[in-house]
Amino acid sequence: GVRAVDLSAGMTSYLVTLAVLIPVSSWTAERFGTREVFGWAIAVFTFASVLCGLAQTAEQFTLARILQGAGGAMMVPVGRLAALRGVEKKDLMRTIAFITWPGLVAPVIGPPLGGLITAYASWRWIFLLNVPLGIAGFFLVRAHVRNHGVGQKRPFDAPGFVLSGAALAAVMVGLELVGREGSLGEAGLYLLAGLVLGVIAVWHARRAAHPMLDFSVLRIPTFRVTVFSGTLSRIGISVTPFLAPLMFQQGFGLNAFQSGLLFLAAALGNIGMKPMTSAVLRRFGFRNVSLGNLLVVGAATFACGLLAPDTAVPLILMTMAVYGLSRSMQFTALVTLAFADVPADKMSNANILFNTVFQLAMGLRVAAGALALHVAVWLHGGDAAKPHAADFSLAFMLTAALILISLGGYWRLRPDAGAQVSGHKAGEPSSAR
Repeated sequence: GVRAVDLSAGMTSYLVTLAVLIPVSSWTAERFGTREVFGWAIAVFTFASVLCGLAQTAEQFTLARILQGAGGAMMVPVGRLAALRGVEKKDLMRTIAFITWPGLVAPVIGPPLGGLITAYASWRWIFLLNVPLGIAGFFLVRAHVRNHGVGQKRPFDAPGFVLSGAALAAVMVGLELVGREGSLGEAGLYLLAGLVLGVIAVWHARRAAHPMLDFSVLRIPTFRVTVFSGTLSRIGISVTPFLAPLMFQQGFGLNAFQSGLLFLAAALGNIGMKPMTSAVLRRFGFRNVSLGNLLVVGAATFACGLLAPDTAVPLILMTMAVYGLSRSMQFTALVTLAFADVPADKMSNANILFNTVFQLAMGLRVAAGALALHVAVWLHGGDAAKPHAADFSLAFMLTAALILISLGGYWRLRPDAGAQVSGHKAGEPSSAR
């Protein structure tokens, strides 16, 4: 019973809580063990989901989202760490492909499922559906996950926690404000504050004996590429799940459920690529796959900008499917390459830094999509509150350009980058494979 804009605090509070607490998840897992932290993080997230579903006011909802963010901040990175810790390099690609798949499919299944729930049931079920999954997850973790790392005594980096938390919180608030009409000035102040605090946090981390965020893992070339160029391409690729449903609804005049059904073809593309990912990487290697696939996903994003209200439905579905195929390939390659050359004793530090940057990229994707749409509307002289199909077309083309800009970092990869994980042998003739 409140305006949609008044609920933005629920989104912002969740993202800020994630950003602040993700860096501390590594220290927590080392102190109490991955099984304990992962299991109880699921329990907190599930309990908070119940509170979200039962909320009667926007204030109650926002508080519940903060608690849910606390659970999510520990659940995702510690869950990935539990899966990666102890995995041999030869099994890393298969392991990451398996644990990455839900994260690839969820954002494209979300629009049709969310549209179905909100159109034909109650929004409360969006949160209450987490309860049986959370209960099952808690007991499965207790039964099957080893409690690695319990009792380690690495000192807690309080200054690093405050500095990194404040920097990340300021950036996430600023990114959320970018998407609001008339808030660019305020967003700029938050982003500037986040940048200054971030520089201080990096300065502190490079001098601390046990930093909250260990930037030394950036010396590993493959990890460095996935953090810098990978973040840029991830932002561009991730804009489509934000822009496409909006285009189908506001530009084409479809309802939420119809919009979600069209975008569901991207989920089918994600699923269709998954069985082929390992074979493709083994045959062509991380460098060639990343470069070639970026061209494909960039072209698919550009093609989204050519869609119109009178475009035949099969053509829309084919465009979404190609986008889903290339998105799945790029993200799986990115995550696998990130940890391909990371030694076991640095896996925890690399995992936390990767998750922190990933969370920033997820905030940036909405900001980038909203900014591209604002620029398109401004160039066309339209109303930002009522964008037209042509505005979305230009926004998609700007997004495709962002994806292609990230090609440079991948170009500098060695031909045999990550070969011990992919099994690719650079220079080997195709007939020998």
